[in-house]
Parts: sequence; structure tokens; C-alpha cells
Amino acid sequence: MNIVDRKTSDLKEDALHEECGVLGIFSPVSYPIAKDMYYGLYALQHRGQESCGIVVNDDGLFFSHKDLGQVSTVFDAEELAKLPEGKMAVGHVRYGTTGGNNRNNCQPIEVNHQKGKMALAHNGNLSNAYELRDQLELSGAIFHSTSDTEIIAYVVTRERLKTPSIEQAVLKSMEYLEGAYSIVLMSATKLIAARDPHGYRPLCYGRREDGSYVIASETCALEAVGAKLVRELRPGELLVFTDQGITKYTDHCDKAKKQICIFEYIYFARPDSVIEDVSVHAARVKAGEILAREYPVEADVVVGVPDSGLDAALGYARYSGIPYGIGFIKNKYIGRTFISPVQEERNNQVKIKLNPLKDTVDGKRVILVDDSIVRGTTSERIVRLLREAGATEVHVRISSPPFTNPCYYGTDVDSKENLIACQMSIPEIAKEIGADTLGYLPLSTLHELVGHNGYCDSCFSGNYATPIPSNTNKNRFEKRLSER
Repeated sequence: MNIVDRKTSDLKEDALHEECGVLGIFSPVSYPIAKDMYYGLYALQHRGQESCGIVVNDDGLFFSHKDLGQVSTVFDAEELAKLPEGKMAVGHVRYGTTGGNNRNNCQPIEVNHQKGKMALAHNGNLSNAYELRDQLELSGAIFHSTSDTEIIAYVVTRERLKTPSIEQAVLKSMEYLEGAYSIVLMSATKLIAARDPHGYRPLCYGRREDGSYVIASETCALEAVGAKLVRELRPGELLVFTDQGITKYTDHCDKAKKQICIFEYIYFARPDSVIEDVSVHAARVKAGEILAREYPVEADVVVGVPDSGLDAALGYARYSGIPYGIGFIKNKYIGRTFISPVQEERNNQVKIKLNPLKDTVDGKRVILVDDSIVRGTTSERIVRLLREAGATEVHVRISSPPFTNPCYYGTDVDSKENLIACQMSIPEIAKEIGADTLGYLPLSTLHELVGHNGYCDSCFSGNYATPIPSNTNKNRFEKRLSER
């Protein structure tokens, strides 16, 4: 089977995409909070470019704006001006690994119920979403979106009607939720942050000099709004921010093996972020050093594929002593999820996004470092671009192990069907993408990136910490909504 030429059901480029980014701010005084939310979400834009949203709490009244598109287009000056001052706000940027790209799936999700209201933003995927949704629909719940987040909102609302506080409702809900969820939730008087017991997705909080607190998926968002990192939330931890201070709940801590997604370090997170006390940039440089150690080759220059391949390329160059060069110029106006409307345009998207620097590669043996190979289509085109620019040899090095298994925790790898590493051997993949040689980061070396073994590598190893879902289709709820 020819992976490069075969027709696929979607038109997404050959790259992985993350679920989303969450943000929350709690201030002791009311102020134009939407502007800070804008800057924080802009810093998290790499985690999702399909849609975004902000909900501001103005003395118990919620005001929101959500739409499809990136932060800079959804929140122009006019829309930001419409949002009032407030002491609290939650925000979200989304790339949907479950459900389609429509306005109903925009977050934060807002709920009005008998005991009040809430706004909820979520990063991750529930591995038991299908079962929970069945239970909720059979009990009378009517869903308006196809995202896992609405399921969480329903479960929390159900428990809130039976518990004395919103934090108790979230704690109780965590008993039913399986898989990955980092949550920021706002009620009329409280801002809540919670992380699943395995800690699949990152979540941290920081403090500003004015006494306000900022909760975010990554530390880069804290810095964007002038907050200094206090710490990461522990897996299973819940924090409540109120005028009285911070209350910590650890009921669900230390009940499951820590499973931070290793691909946060390899690709998802911004290189200037720090996750679990590990610099993302340093982890990627280390991956490049390991590649140079494990797969040395004689060459003239090392280049990286922008953006997440650059740090690993630098590490390869440092360890090997081969000069590092800028091999590509990236069109900065095209996001990580650039989608072509038709197949003919899809074939040209790499040329639109990346342009090789002939001066760097012409007449040279090139080591090309990238973060991953999914289907192989993009890798083949990038190798071809280098050869067209005059490269005499192209040796591809990948700063992750081969993808051989689906991810159920927030990455859009939903089956083995489209994974080239499940169809071909490494030499066959090298031939398919036109590389002279190909080397992947060894699975056994992943711990060297982060300095510990508390990470999830299930997409590489097939070792899952939660039961495998009964329904693994990422758009598993679309048909049910369309049949109504």
C-alpha cells in the first residue's frame, strides 16, 4: 500500500494536533480582565486554532464571546470592548480531537442550573466519554455539542444539585471521569482548577504582584500576563480560588500512576514553557542529542523542520559537531492546523508553509530533524523540497518513537489505519519518504528527556493506564446529533 499517494478521508496535514489550552484569572478587584485573557490565550494559541472563547464574571453575571477562528480575529478591539470589567474570567483555545469544528463546540461551555451557573473550559479527552454520554442521554440529558467538555459539564451539574458546593460537585464528578482532563471552572463566586488523577495534560498557576492568580495550561501564558509561576497542580488535585484565598483538595491525589503526556515535551508545548519542572526546550535539545548518539551519520549540515524540530536539530548538531543551519523559512501566517479545502491544494501546502534555503543545503549532505511522522505525506514532500534545493543526501531523524497506537487522551491519532509505522518497516518508510536513512528516538530513552518515568507513552508503546474505550471514533457523537 502506498501511504503517500493513498486517498484519506480528511484533508488535514500530516501532523499531530493537540486538544486545546485553558486559562483562568481570579483578581481581588474588578478591572478590564478581558484584555489579560486575550494576551494569555494568544500565548496558548499553538495549542489550538479552530476556535476560542472568553467568559467574564461581572459580580455574578456572565458575559461571553466565542467563535471559530484564532484569538486575534475572534477578539478584535470592538469585541473586547463589549466584555465588561470583572474579577474572574475563563478562556479557551480549541483544536477539536473529538467532534467537528462548529460553533456549538466552542468553549468555555456555560451552564445555568437550579443552584446557579458555571462556565467550564477543558483540555484533554475522556476515555469513557461514550459510556457517560449514553448514561446521561438515557436520563434525559440533551446535548448540543459533540465535545467531551459538555459531558463533564453535565456530570458536574448533576452532582452540584446533590452537593453543598461547586467544589464538592467537581470532586464527586472526578470519580466518574476517566482519561485526560485539565479543567478551569468558574461559578458566580469561585474559580476552580482541577487535574485528572493521572495528570495527562499540564495545568499550573501563578501569582501577580497585585494579588491576582492565573491558571493556565502552560507557563508561557502566565508570563504573558505578568504572573510568576507558583507551581503545577498535582495529578488529582483541585484548587479553589476565592476572596478568602486558595483552598486545596487532594482527595484524588496519589491514587493513580502519573502519566504526563510525553508528547507535550516533544511537540505540543511551547519551547519556552516549563512542565513538571522540566524545560520543554531542554527536553527537545536532549532528544536531538540522543538521536545523534544513537543514529550518527556523516553529513555537512543539520537542519530542523520549524517549529518543534528546531530545538532537537540544535541538540543533534551540538552532540555530533556537525554545523547547525537554518534549512527552511516558515510562513508565519499559516498555523499548525492549516487545512486545504481540496486535495489539489493539499498537495501544495508544504510549499506554501515551508521554503528551503538553497544556500544552506545546496550540494550538501543534510540531516533533517523533525518531531514525528504520522502518515508520511509531509515528510516525503519536505525531503523532496530539500533535494530540489540541491541536497545530495537527506538523512531524516525523528525526535519521537514511531507512532504505532491510537491516543485516547487528547491527540488526534484515533486508529492504526493512518499510521505509516503500522504499515511499513523503518527501512520501508525511509524509502517511501525518499530519505537516505531514517532514525527514530528509541522508546527506551524517553525518560532521559524528563528525568523520570511518570509519563504516558501509550501512542508509542501501547501501554494504557485506563481501559481502552469501547468506541474509539474521534467524531463518535456527530452521527447521533445529525439524526435528531
